[in-house]
Amino acid sequence: MSARPGTDAATSARMAKQRRVGTKPELELRRELHRRGARFFVDRAPLPGLRRRADIVFPRRKVAVYVDGCFWHSCPDHATHPKNNAEWWAAKLAGNVARDRDTDLRLTEAGWTVVRVWEHEGVATAADSVLHALAGAV
Repeated sequence: MSARPGTDAATSARMAKQRRVGTKPELELRRELHRRGARFFVDRAPLPGLRRRADIVFPRRKVAVYVDGCFWHSCPDHATHPKNNAEWWAAKLAGNVARDRDTDLRLTEAGWTVVRVWEHEGVATAADSVLHALAGAV
């Protein structure tokens, strides 16, 4: 992927404020899982040598949880497509999705269960998905 083209100052400032860890949906899910008795690690690479970190990890159960943002991971219901630098953004977001699928494949091949929830999902529904995966994990 080529370098990011010039961006106006307002957009650049807005993007710089985007959190990578500890987003509101992540915090809400972590609180709900903890309230339900689940104990986990936060922002951890599930596999040694894989430079991709999961938002929530249950290493003994081999369950990795990702809370995907609608914009950054191209949610089928809420994705938006920037008009400025459209070609660059299209490639960037497609790359994110491809990396997500590659991560899912690598973890699955290593015996992990991958749970992906969208940031817009209700916290109870997301927690149910995670606990369901944990119940089915080895």
